[in-house]
Amino acid sequence: MPCCHCKNDSKYKCPTCRQPYCSVACYKVHKETPCAAPSMSVLTADYKESQTIEYEFPTDDTVPVEKLKLLEYSTDLKQCLENPYVRELLKTLDESSCPDILIKEYMTEPIFTEFADACLKVVQPKNDSE
Repeated sequence: MPCCHCKNDSKYKCPTCRQPYCSVACYKVHKETPCAAPSMSVLTADYKESQTIEYEFPTDDTVPVEKLKLLEYSTDLKQCLENPYVRELLKTLDESSCPDILIKEYMTEPIFTEFADACLKVVQPKNDSE
């Protein structure tokens, strides 16, 4: 894809609007104007890209990649991640050799359950019929 500023080949995408850019300089130019939310065509293109990703050991509980990509646009999730303590918990969890034990411990902390609820709200929204 061509860069949104200089039309060279792009290697990156803006995390907010998904516009392609090729360098830090072009990204800075792009950020001079506020980004719009990504269009459905951009999300669809991202979804098509995600189809090349396959899980090694999928289960019935495996979350589809396209739903995981929607986490990026959750304002509730972004608000949770502004908390440095939540980020530290996630870093520790990511580096842990026993994440299942840590998750049980973290789920007793209200700030972590708020984070988990924000994730679930996106990947497993409640139906109106529930």
